[in-house]
Amino acid sequence: MVSAFFSILLSIILVSSQSVAQSQADTIWQQIDEGLHIASFSVQENPLTGDGRIQIIRINPANYQLTILSAANAQHGNLTADAWCKKYQLVAAINAGMFQTDYQSNVGYMKHYAYVNNGRKNAYQSVAAFNPVDSSDAAFRIFDLDTVPFTEITAAYQSVIQNLRLIKRPGENRWSRQEKRWSEAALGEDEQGNILLIFSRTPFSMHEFNKILLGLPINLQCAQHLEGGPEASLYFSHQNVEISEMGSYETGFNESDNNRHFWKLPNVIGVLKK
Repeated sequence: MVSAFFSILLSIILVSSQSVAQSQADTIWQQIDEGLHIASFSVQENPLTGDGRIQIIRINPANYQLTILSAANAQHGNLTADAWCKKYQLVAAINAGMFQTDYQSNVGYMKHYAYVNNGRKNAYQSVAAFNPVDSSDAAFRIFDLDTVPFTEITAAYQSVIQNLRLIKRPGENRWSRQEKRWSEAALGEDEQGNILLIFSRTPFSMHEFNKILLGLPINLQCAQHLEGGPEASLYFSHQNVEISEMGSYETGFNESDNNRHFWKLPNVIGVLKK
């Protein structure tokens, strides 16, 4: 009888603790619109460079649609993240991935409907997919190529981007420790299938960055690297709220916090309200 009482009491305490934790997590997010939230997490005190914060935009794919915009496909020059937003009336824009020396092609495979920016798959193990062929499939999903066949993804989704993997589903840090660090723009997915646009001006090694992300109350399942250093960009403007973030520091390339302007990008992931 006593044992049963304590079991019930323990269950009540656990449920109560989970409810409090969920409530605290919910208060972190600022709602901008239905299905659209932003949060800023202080993750490092007195950083040598940057502000020590990680900015995250959480997007419900039921309310918002992702698109890929490419200068080569649009037949105009590369644009900064804010210029991409203004030209195409986007809610937000972030790097689509690292680009090659032609300043047009994504390093990994990338297609958007009939337009193929780079038709060659490389060794990168993370693929972001959206705009499904079958509307019953997930509107947005980050796949691990050592789990799901590449051809299966490209057949099921109109928009596919292959990039370096940061975190493997479900929440596995895939980077070993290293000395190199950089400002970071990343794309993530949480347990509810929300899209996460993630940005840190303060440079971290990717092992450390992943560890920080997995420790935040954001229910992160997986993530991929989009860009690092001064090219890393995130711009958001909606309901009189603006976020304008550009990277700076990158080991061996720009070892300073002096970059204060957006670099022009050939390809971006854009966010449109449905």
